[in-house]
Amino acid sequence: MLVSSAPAEAQGFLDRLFNPKHYDNGQRRAQEPVRREIPKVRVSGPRYYTYEPDRLKTADLASLGHELDAYAQALETRLEDEARLKDRRIPHKGTADAPVIRASLEVRSPAGNFIADPAFLDARGVLKRTQVRALPEVIEAIEAYYATHPAFVWIMNGMITEKAVSAVNTMSEAAQVGLDPADYRVAFPSLDGVVDKAARQAELMRFEMELSAAALTYSLDAARGRIDPNRISGYHDLPRKEVDLKLVMGSIAATDDVYAYLQGRSPSNPQFVRLIRALAKLKEADEGERVEIAEDTFLRPGGKSIELKNVIAAIGLKGSDDLKTAHADTLGAYDGGEDYTPELVAVLKDFQAENGLTADGIIGKNTIRALEGISNADKIEKVKLAMERLRWLPRDFGPRYVFINQPAFTATYMSEERDPLSMRVVVGQKSNQTYFFSDKIETVEYNPYWGVPYSIIVNEMLPKLAQDPSYLDRIGYEVSTVSGRQVSSASVDWYAVAQKRQPINVRQRPGSDNALGELKILFPNKHAIYMHDTPAKRLFKKDARAFSHGCVRLEDPRAMAAAVLGKPLDYIGSRIAQGRNDSDPVTRDIPVHVAYFTAWPEPDGSMGYYADVYERDEYLKKAIEATQAARS
Repeated sequence: MLVSSAPAEAQGFLDRLFNPKHYDNGQRRAQEPVRREIPKVRVSGPRYYTYEPDRLKTADLASLGHELDAYAQALETRLEDEARLKDRRIPHKGTADAPVIRASLEVRSPAGNFIADPAFLDARGVLKRTQVRALPEVIEAIEAYYATHPAFVWIMNGMITEKAVSAVNTMSEAAQVGLDPADYRVAFPSLDGVVDKAARQAELMRFEMELSAAALTYSLDAARGRIDPNRISGYHDLPRKEVDLKLVMGSIAATDDVYAYLQGRSPSNPQFVRLIRALAKLKEADEGERVEIAEDTFLRPGGKSIELKNVIAAIGLKGSDDLKTAHADTLGAYDGGEDYTPELVAVLKDFQAENGLTADGIIGKNTIRALEGISNADKIEKVKLAMERLRWLPRDFGPRYVFINQPAFTATYMSEERDPLSMRVVVGQKSNQTYFFSDKIETVEYNPYWGVPYSIIVNEMLPKLAQDPSYLDRIGYEVSTVSGRQVSSASVDWYAVAQKRQPINVRQRPGSDNALGELKILFPNKHAIYMHDTPAKRLFKKDARAFSHGCVRLEDPRAMAAAVLGKPLDYIGSRIAQGRNDSDPVTRDIPVHVAYFTAWPEPDGSMGYYADVYERDEYLKKAIEATQAARS
């Protein structure tokens, strides 16, 4: 090794002459920017929360009672007029000899739009001492209604009405629509042996206010659900419905058929009606015989397992008659052994096929779930949760819409103009869950670019860039500044990107290996979720398809694009064949519901029950339990 004390210029000359490798490395280091180690950071998805239920409050109605003093004063004035007018004849307008006019014992409200009830006004003293425990918006609606409508809704001539009995009975059947009757229970007045006027008034007024509060609470729960989904987790993005309880209270008071009105507060769409019927049928059914298979069982063709006898027993219970007839010899000859023979594999493949599973003969989690079946109790629970979730969505889905059900791994285009179009989809993996929200389809884009989300840049690309700064250049991705200027990935300070101090855009060019495939269907949302094609077609053959970063991959994207655009399939193919990035606007109103239902009425008339892929059923049940505790 040469050691020299020559000046730098001379040293450079000597390096270039005698040690060219050292010289080249030095020149390269001088030209490259100083690189800092990219920190190990990770962008995580939204989190689940400890559910905070709506809180009830106890309010006295003293202020309402005081407001009614004005009505009482007006009543006294009219009674005095009545006394003065008694036995007097007053000329009728335009008539010389008019009949006697008697002042009514009822008086108009100050607004002049309602007739007050003397019996209600006479009980305002007990009203001032009456308390109601309910949601704050319910109490507000009660006070607002009775302040301008001082009359009993549920009482007449000191007795409860048939309307009141109908309301109590209707709410006692709340379980039929997935609600809890305990939330709306009201005790009838206890008047036996009560002769004291004030005591009777107090009991009647208690019943009046409690029943109004219960009916309003039922109306609110039936229309929007008991749970605010956005308090469950950040994966929910569903604005809570606004319900005008003051209008509801007026409608309850005015209706002659309170049963029909309260029943009508729940969704009336076909899906909810089918859920009601399914729930009733499940409650009438027996639990039935089930075979349990060890949860960790996994068996490939040619293997051995002690659980094989339970698998075959389950096929005997769950398999169709056609299947059992076709394999009668094999099933009849089976002696309970552990060897998974080719003959038994053939039986299992046919069972998988008729249950919509991949017919690969492998006994794993999904096949075991189909073999065991879902218990009747579990089905009931899933249907009740589906009813709650359906209340979060619009009452009317409209004449056409796209419904994506994540646990079913399906997307369905529904239209009054054609048969349903349903296909398999891939949704987000558990660490990158697909959100639950509704939006509107706006665009179909052909030969799309893939704009890489920040989370994927940080979680998946930065580790590779730390090893190879030119990684993105090498695999053909475009890197650009926020102004749109393209730069080399090797020139980017990825340390600053990781620290969110330098924004950067990364996108993949259109092509056969593009992550979005041939097209994507956009419904712009803050979650950057859309439907798209994929080059990874093999994943659609799997039964459980939670593999994406959150977007929805379509098994047949061309068919879906043709459906939402109202175009022939050939048109979609011709647009893709042009080979350039282009798009078509979706001019029709097509909502898309990116939903999560572990029980759902399918287009073919069946009721589907699905695994809780993200464990959202468990979180919803906890939210319902917290709500029940807050209300009890």
